[in-house]
Amino acid sequence: METKLIPESPDSTTLAYAGHVKDLLTMNAPAEWVEDLWTIYTGFMIAQGELGHNPRASDLFCTFRELIFFFQKLEERKAA
Repeated sequence: METKLIPESPDSTTLAYAGHVKDLLTMNAPAEWVEDLWTIYTGFMIAQGELGHNPRASDLFCTFRELIFFFQKLEERKAA
């Protein structure tokens, strides 16, 4: 017997992501996330001297930057 998976609708995927974001925001406020992300990234950059060259460093920075922007936008929405 063959079972076929029904793909999730974009709406259900968006709602699932929203639930995850809500869970994250119950742990810390967006401003605290930004501060913690800077701490994590700073430690990562300091360790690069010991860890050696990372060919993905620019990709990691872009990911970090997008996370910072995301939490800053959430903070702006909260203030509005």
